[in-house]
Amino acid sequence: MSIIGKPVLYSYWRSSCSWRVRIALNLKEIPYDIKPVSLIKGGGEQHSNEFREINPMEQVPSLQIDGHTLIESLNIMHYLEETRPQRALMPQDVHKRAKVREICEVIASGIQPLQNLTVLIYVGEEKKKEWAQHWINRGLRAVEKLLSSCAGKYCVGDELTLADCCLVPQVFNARRFHVDLRPFPITLRIDRELENHPAFRAAHPSNQPDCPPEATK
Repeated sequence: MSIIGKPVLYSYWRSSCSWRVRIALNLKEIPYDIKPVSLIKGGGEQHSNEFREINPMEQVPSLQIDGHTLIESLNIMHYLEETRPQRALMPQDVHKRAKVREICEVIASGIQPLQNLTVLIYVGEEKKKEWAQHWINRGLRAVEKLLSSCAGKYCVGDELTLADCCLVPQVFNARRFHVDLRPFPITLRIDRELENHPAFRAAHPSNQPDCPPEATK
């Protein structure tokens, strides 16, 4: 348990789950420190005994805040929303709130876990690209359908929400695995809208302290 002070985010530069939380912290203008956790060095620092005490799932992110240690990105973002309601990232309207949660869940439960590092290692080098493309395409078809009925300037209407925090990292992952994004025009439009937003740019993998120099070239 951390002392009460500036929040500490245990993060990996290219982790989309860590990225979501970085965006939310930035949008809410909450100062925080990053403690990098390499998911690859030495077989993965997340598997160390020390980190297992912080996160028993041996995953990032973890956030130490308000004297507590929190895990799971959606849980962390909802905690931030509930404890720091200023600069709200959930709409007041009940139906719109449900739409935000739908998009978050499709990405966080239906896409990201199926193409994350642990699963791809298990699938194997030969099949991992095909596997990732299949599940990302399947999930983004659902996201695009949801956006067709709720998107405005952003995912749900014209105000930034937690759904946008989840969408942008997932689009980045889709590009990493060379997914053809042309069938998802609403998704692409929102991603373009947000690519130069200061909170999103600051959270981008290339702007993280543990981003390797070769990744920015």
